[in-house]
Amino acid sequence: MYKEMNLKEVLIRFKPFYKQYWKQFVIVGIGMLLASGGTSASAYMIKPILDQIFIDKKETMLYFAPFLFFLIYFLKNAGSYLQTYYISYIGTDILRILRSKVLKNILRLDMDFFKRHRSGELISRCTNDIGALQNVVSSVIPDFLTQLITAIGLLGVAVSQSPRLAFFALIIFPITIIPLFYLVKKLKLYARNIQEKNSDLLSRLGEIFSNIELVKANNAQEKERQKFDQENKSFCKIILKSTRINALTSPMMEVIGSIGVAVMIIVGGHEAIKGNVTVGSFFAFISALFWSYTPIKRLSNLYGGLQGAIAASERTFYLLDLEPEIKGGDKELKSIKNIQFKKVEFAYDNSSKKVLNGIDFEFSKGETLALVGMSGGGKSSIINLLMYFYEKNKGEILFNDVDIHHFNIESLRDKIGLVTQNIYLFNDSFAENVAYSEDLDEERVIEALKLANAYEFVESMGGIYAEIKEHGKNLSGGQKQRIAIARALYKNPDLLIFDEATSALDNESEKAIMKTIENLKKERLILMIAHRLSTVENADKIVVIDKGQVLAIGKDEELLKTCELYRKFKNKEKEMKA
Repeated sequence: MYKEMNLKEVLIRFKPFYKQYWKQFVIVGIGMLLASGGTSASAYMIKPILDQIFIDKKETMLYFAPFLFFLIYFLKNAGSYLQTYYISYIGTDILRILRSKVLKNILRLDMDFFKRHRSGELISRCTNDIGALQNVVSSVIPDFLTQLITAIGLLGVAVSQSPRLAFFALIIFPITIIPLFYLVKKLKLYARNIQEKNSDLLSRLGEIFSNIELVKANNAQEKERQKFDQENKSFCKIILKSTRINALTSPMMEVIGSIGVAVMIIVGGHEAIKGNVTVGSFFAFISALFWSYTPIKRLSNLYGGLQGAIAASERTFYLLDLEPEIKGGDKELKSIKNIQFKKVEFAYDNSSKKVLNGIDFEFSKGETLALVGMSGGGKSSIINLLMYFYEKNKGEILFNDVDIHHFNIESLRDKIGLVTQNIYLFNDSFAENVAYSEDLDEERVIEALKLANAYEFVESMGGIYAEIKEHGKNLSGGQKQRIAIARALYKNPDLLIFDEATSALDNESEKAIMKTIENLKKERLILMIAHRLSTVENADKIVVIDKGQVLAIGKDEELLKTCELYRKFKNKEKEMKA
């Protein structure tokens, strides 16, 4: 869960980000002082204008005051410009860094984290939550400080004109702040709910668009729209509740503040009638008081607005503080010569239901090992453990007789090429998709495409720099699989894993790929998962897995004699072909 934070804690967390911008902050500080000082000076100028021009009739002041007014407003607005531009620069740049850090940390996290969080939710965290922080960093905080300095300056002018009147004002005006404390708690709660509901809304849209073929094929457009409408209505209800509370803040302060102003007019009027203050002093005082009410009211609104940013900060810093549970070791895996599973047990989310229960097998460089069995038997879990996406519960997974947890994760995955049933393609060129994690080399790309039996169709589509649409929408299933295989081959790994990697290929392409795999195994280890046993008949070792346990290990001919389940799979496949 998120750690609850207050404004002070949020500012402390931002402190490391602010340090590098001290020069810009100096300029912002000057701008704030000029902007706030200009407002206070404008109020102060009312006294000499009224007293010396309109009452004492001093002609020299008539020509001096307009120039002074122009200078005050010029400096005030120059300060506003400096403050606005440089604080926006600081805020935008900090959030660029923050966005990058959040994504960097998310990408470090274990696969279990991505299993627990929806993609729409994570997108919302990286965009909307940080967008809410942009408001606080580049708008709310600087505006808050400016209004605070302005209010202090104007109250200072009021005190200088009449300490007695200022005393009454400083007693009455703090009363306007009291209702704010109740409202602020509500606003923070609603702000957090708004961000969570927004994540739900994005997740719902993501699911609809990702599964649009399924939606249309089943005429489920109306059903999906209704589900979205429910999320949408819930989202709007919370926004309206927050708006209602926010809208109460200003009128409530206006009403209470008007009582204070009325009292000040009565008290000040008596003082002016008695001759204790001049007309100019009274008008300067009342002007400063009126003008100070605007920044005070603005401060209350800004403080309410800060609650949304605090809620976004809780969610953002929660992601920044997360650490991966699987960290690996310091040992560099330079090559893979042998892989061995010894009594390996595994359960997702540490549940009592074991997916793998005492798995044992091994294979070495130059060998092809195939995993066969019923769906849900644990084959894909073996791959997840080999890739170190998850930590085993018991047993040993040995690379060159050293347990997997001793190896640096990056070096381990660098030596493995994985092709799964789910094909991941990016909206980029064929070349970039094939090279992906490596530096792009045209000759190597072409060679990998040829080995994957894909070069011919890539050329017909415009060559290796032609564009692949999002999720490979301009490719057939078989074409997508061949690009994925080319990507694995381009990496030139020691271990090649094919999880149903040829399921969408035609017979001719499948035979060509299987021939390539056979040639590649001389210098590599090959691990294959296949439902079609015809693709693994020539494997050096076939491991039959059922309900998380190894039933038998052997070659095709041996298993047909010794393993009933394997024989059953083989007969079923023959029947389907017949």
